[in-house]
Amino acid sequence: MKVNEGDLDWSMLDEGGTRIRRKKLGEAAGGDRLGCSLYELPAGERSWPYHYHTENEESIYVLDGRGRLRLGGESVSLEAGDYVALPADESGAHRVVNDSDGPLRYLMASTMDDPEVTVYPDSEKIGVFVGSPPGSEDERSVHGYY
Repeated sequence: MKVNEGDLDWSMLDEGGTRIRRKKLGEAAGGDRLGCSLYELPAGERSWPYHYHTENEESIYVLDGRGRLRLGGESVSLEAGDYVALPADESGAHRVVNDSDGPLRYLMASTMDDPEVTVYPDSEKIGVFVGSPPGSEDERSVHGYY
């Protein structure tokens, strides 16, 4: 199914050091096994805490703006046209930071496999998702951070 991002409303996440706008393109288009979201990260803000997935591979494609990506313990620059593959293991650990003066817009695509365990190395926590993958709005039988 076709969807135009201009027809979708932004959702806003503002908690725990993360402030970001998101449009769930994959869900709106009826995607089942492949997710895709448009993100807009305001100047000076950060995305989700530094983490990696053990089941789902992700990727980032930068549409507009500049920023930095904490990737596998290193900091790399991001700019329009950059594409980054994020494997489903520790080497794919990531967090996007907008250290520029303008918004950073990027697409993030991911497989949508279930169950999933997400690892947060900085806080030494894990997230467990059973019944629907991370990013899904479907009901879960298990969803928690430990």
